[in-house]
Amino acid sequence: MATVKAFIRTSTKKTEKVNVRFRLSAGRGVQLFYKAKDIMIEPDQWDSKGESIKTRSVFMYSDTEKAEFKAKITKRKTLIEKIYNEVKFKEDYTSNDLELDIDKALNPEKYAPITKQESFFDIFEEFLLKHPMSDVRKKNFRVVVRALQRYELYEQIENRNANFTLSLDAVSPDDLRNFTEFLRGEFIICETHPEIYEQVSESRKPKSRGQNTINGVLAKLRTFFIWCADNEKTSNNPFRKFTVEECVYGTPYYISIEERNQLYYTDLSNRPDLEVQRDIFVFQCLIGCRISDLNRLSKQNVINGAIEYIARKTRDNRPVTVRVPLNKIANEILAKYNNFQGESLLPFSYEQEYNIAIKEAFTIAKLTRSVMILNPLTRESEMRPLNEIASSHLARRTFIGNLYKQVKDPNLVGSLSGHKEGSKAFSRYRDIDEEMKKDLVNLLV
Repeated sequence: MATVKAFIRTSTKKTEKVNVRFRLSAGRGVQLFYKAKDIMIEPDQWDSKGESIKTRSVFMYSDTEKAEFKAKITKRKTLIEKIYNEVKFKEDYTSNDLELDIDKALNPEKYAPITKQESFFDIFEEFLLKHPMSDVRKKNFRVVVRALQRYELYEQIENRNANFTLSLDAVSPDDLRNFTEFLRGEFIICETHPEIYEQVSESRKPKSRGQNTINGVLAKLRTFFIWCADNEKTSNNPFRKFTVEECVYGTPYYISIEERNQLYYTDLSNRPDLEVQRDIFVFQCLIGCRISDLNRLSKQNVINGAIEYIARKTRDNRPVTVRVPLNKIANEILAKYNNFQGESLLPFSYEQEYNIAIKEAFTIAKLTRSVMILNPLTRESEMRPLNEIASSHLARRTFIGNLYKQVKDPNLVGSLSGHKEGSKAFSRYRDIDEEMKKDLVNLLV
């Protein structure tokens, strides 16, 4: 059985305090030593037999102090015995091991595992992992993350503040304003500070951003802060004193049924690759899906004479199956590419190549009608020919605009386009033109 004895080693100066030491004995072969750095006594006041302060030491120590000192000795001896008795492999146990285990018992905070404090971007990653959203929306949020990482590097370089980091609890309205200006001027910054883009690259070189694009980035950042507040990550919300501007959209434009047919029947037999992309665009005009959904369609989505799909933008939040019956031209296009062996429904190319092909097909088909658009940079209206601005999104607007012109029921059209009932975005796809206004007022006659 182990026993513990307290003792001291005297110094030449009897009045100079020394540390109380402890010796643990367990049989003949085991002796472990420990020096208590926090228990000290003058050698001439030490009672070696009682392992305490001498009882006759009445001038230097009060009875209370003697009792407290004795209690310390007893408590430390008990701790040493407890630690040793819990050791499994006693034959390898040393005085150094004993000293370490006692220190761990007395100062547990020194040995507590160091928990890495979550950074701003660690929490953003958690948000992307836990917050329900589609893959496309998650991809868009990652664009925001990379922009924030580049902004952080820019602040460190431009303001010579190497310690600048975004902190969830410290982001202020001023930071949001600075970030907004960074987004607005990033197309210049990428030229003056190429080292930033070596560290945080982007698939495409930053271009001049319009206010609507900047608003979209800020709105996503605001969503992140709302999630953080809801999940008790922070009580800070810089958007309480920072307003994201309303997006401004021009009058929706789309091609008429006649123009769509003009494009479809244009002879492109000498340009077979362009003909394929033209046919896909016309098909998109006839089913009205988003480009992300078009790219995911396969032959399994053709069910009983219609296209059925779950809109990618809504599938993680009350997913609704969109069913669009196929008309004569749509069926012609599917039959034309029936032997296509790929996984997708049609031989779709990359989106960027698709948009380039659409513009070229418009030019060959002589679809050059000028339309009023809102310049995203200046936010001023300007006239542009269709063949210069046509893109995949024009197909969706064409589907919605032409249907709305016929039935004038946004909920009915929305059931075919995948818009939720009462969707604010729906108004960006249709225009109430002069002919529709005349039809309405004629109802009063």
